[in-house]
Amino acid sequence: MGIRSVLMGVTVALLSAGCAGRDFVRPSSDSLQVGKTTYAEIVARFGSPYHEGTMLKNEQIVKTISYAYSTKLGERSVVSGVTPVRAMGCYFVDLVLVGHEFTSSFEKDHTNFDETKIAQIKKGETTQAQVIALVGQPTGSYIFPLVQRKDEKGLVYVYTQTRVEEIPFARKIKQYRKVLVVSVGENGVVTDVTFNASGEK
Repeated sequence: MGIRSVLMGVTVALLSAGCAGRDFVRPSSDSLQVGKTTYAEIVARFGSPYHEGTMLKNEQIVKTISYAYSTKLGERSVVSGVTPVRAMGCYFVDLVLVGHEFTSSFEKDHTNFDETKIAQIKKGETTQAQVIALVGQPTGSYIFPLVQRKDEKGLVYVYTQTRVEEIPFARKIKQYRKVLVVSVGENGVVTDVTFNASGEK
């Protein structure tokens, strides 16, 4: 299970239960430091997680925690008809942060990105600065074991949107998600690009 499926499950559970979760502010890019920030620091800052779990990645046991919030009152979504949700996942080895992820469909802090630009990212050629110029600032960061090599870091882009349709005696939840991870070596040049999109808009 990767980070995107953890966040997907959290947002679906939140909306299925019809609850709002606890609101939180998107953390600044330098306030969560992979390889330094601890589990205790995250919980002290954001409170008890909405969900906790573990996963195996590159033969390492990774602890996962996630936060999520949704509302239909007073705030607009970036896409019409979508229920605004924000969610964050944090990933730890030995209680030290090895990855974090943020996704939002709220208009004011949305993480939607233009996947048509991905074809311009070339392994062995494109630099980190060029990736950011193309796609924008990443909304997450990975280090090993969430990337393949210990000398790499991952620039992470995630967008998830959810539509809730009320039907007789039930509700139907449609979810769409897209995830871009660009691995960059110590020299600042792209080493790998992975993109996945799934679900129904």
